[in-house]
Amino acid sequence: MHFEILVEDVSGERMLEQLMPKMLSATDTFKIHSYKGCGSIPQNLKTFQDPAKRILLDQLPRLLAGYGKNYQNSSFSAAVIIVCDLDDRNRNSFTAELNNVLEHCNPAPVTRFCLAVEEGEAWLLGDKNAIYKAYPKAKRIVLDSYINDSICGTWEKLADALYRGGHVALKKLGYQTVGKEKTEWAGKIALYMDVNNNQSPSFNEMKRSIDNLK
Repeated sequence: MHFEILVEDVSGERMLEQLMPKMLSATDTFKIHSYKGCGSIPQNLKTFQDPAKRILLDQLPRLLAGYGKNYQNSSFSAAVIIVCDLDDRNRNSFTAELNNVLEHCNPAPVTRFCLAVEEGEAWLLGDKNAIYKAYPKAKRIVLDSYINDSICGTWEKLADALYRGGHVALKKLGYQTVGKEKTEWAGKIALYMDVNNNQSPSFNEMKRSIDNLK
């Protein structure tokens, strides 16, 4: 099976670069495409945004339609995995919106929508052992206070455990610095993650989706 994986930012890409080989067999292949934000599904499923801006959901109808046509008569099995943060959205209505995009593709590619609850950092926080291996000085009191997949400001919680001065100090340095730190955390922690022992329910849902496609 070949997997085309679309993620909303570079930190998600760094994480999945480490995790996908742990979940796939030697004969499976994958390619990750990172975007510059999640955005929103366009009204009437008409894409008007410039593709060069690389906003994932803004481009989703066009992207899924393209994959459907490309893989219609493919000689190999392929699937599209969309990975994005749930943030503060209602899960049921957001899932319905995503499925509606897919239903309007003719032909539709094999697609799975994998939502990190609340944010991608939830998947990192689901493996505390990996965090301690990557960052031995991580603050245990902060990590022990985290409830898996809770809506609590997930990246801020990880920042409070890893960054000197926590998320408050990090935010003062600006968006680009926050993104750089998040990308570094994702790559380092995912290197040590055990994909068969993660406490994040949304991570395990993502893994089951991939396992069922192989």
